[in-house]
Amino acid sequence: MPSEELINNYTDLSLEDASLSRENHAKVVKALPAYPKRTFSGRGIIMLAGGRYNLYAATALGVIRETGSKLPVEVWMNDTSEEKGGFCDELAKDGMVCKRLSDYVDVTKVTNGYQLKIMTMMFSSFQKFLFLDADNQPIKNPDTIFDSKTFKDNGAILWPDYWDHTGSPLLPHVVGLEEGRSELWRGNRTVESGQIVWDKKRHWKSLCLAAYYNYYGPNYFYTLITQGFAGWGDKDTFPLALRALKEDYYMVPFGLNTMFINGTTTGVAMMQADPANQTGYQPLFLHTNIIKWNPREFMCIGCASDDEDPIPASDIERKGSSIHALLMDHTRIYSKAVPDKLGVDPEPLLWRSMEHNVCRSAWANKDLCGRVREHMADAFGYEFRKRPVSRVFGKGYEVEEVCMTNTKPSGP
Repeated sequence: MPSEELINNYTDLSLEDASLSRENHAKVVKALPAYPKRTFSGRGIIMLAGGRYNLYAATALGVIRETGSKLPVEVWMNDTSEEKGGFCDELAKDGMVCKRLSDYVDVTKVTNGYQLKIMTMMFSSFQKFLFLDADNQPIKNPDTIFDSKTFKDNGAILWPDYWDHTGSPLLPHVVGLEEGRSELWRGNRTVESGQIVWDKKRHWKSLCLAAYYNYYGPNYFYTLITQGFAGWGDKDTFPLALRALKEDYYMVPFGLNTMFINGTTTGVAMMQADPANQTGYQPLFLHTNIIKWNPREFMCIGCASDDEDPIPASDIERKGSSIHALLMDHTRIYSKAVPDKLGVDPEPLLWRSMEHNVCRSAWANKDLCGRVREHMADAFGYEFRKRPVSRVFGKGYEVEEVCMTNTKPSGP
């Protein structure tokens, strides 16, 4: 964390300029539109994907269904150029749908990727939504979150990040919460926006205000909120909007747990708490923000020369990769210390989803399927076999069945 003195004096913003911003902010707040009736309905999951994020999303979406979730899902991309052939058709079979931001806005004028998240929320058909980053997945069924007392009482749920707020002391002045320089946010924990739960009907104006912050984010608000320190981007625009309008929301009080690479102290993922349980920490989300789960990036050999979908050399090809040795030795990626402590191990779910993607989806690849299955068999004791399921017009057919006969401990 930067020192308090550095935070207080880092941004060259005068009180006069901040007061002009305050006047503009007040005009925006006054003009915020009422909730549009008969526009949104129901509840569901929103995920922002597209391009190289599609396979991260495919892993997360597979895990969502592995948990038993029945919620409809909207998978958002910029435009058709970011779609993987066959991917959207497969999603439709699972109650999911691809949506394009280009149907609503001119995406060529979006200057920064951080601005896309708020757009998916605004344009989504859902009244109540769970937003997930493409590299974030629930590790148990998230459907009940909308029926929890926490959500019903607040209508918006946010999760903590690792560090405290480093915003400009003039930020509270700009948004109309304080007069002049203020320490209002000092000591407050920032937000980790890999997952957000929101009721548009209850918090429509604050969502619109967050859109204003993100529209001017790259040139103003992102820097005013962080002053260039950790966390620059969209993530803290959401609590800022809620606080500026004095709207209730729930900030999960439990700190996150870090997942480490097996045999190291290198943190590569965040485990966030279930907000429905207000008495203690129980894990609900795994945000794989550092090492993202993409089977091609893990184990593909020769994909750098793939004309259709090239990727840099995979982890199994690069000896300098932090997980190269684990993949070569067919050992689990995550240390078991945190899963053992929490009583839940998300890694098998991730591998099950990736196995489906490279064996039976738009990304199916015989060689990669074999490597993924070999790793799963050695690291977790999975078996793969075919079984007859039924007969159609007198002809039998088979589907592949994935079975885990035992869990093999590997690593600390």
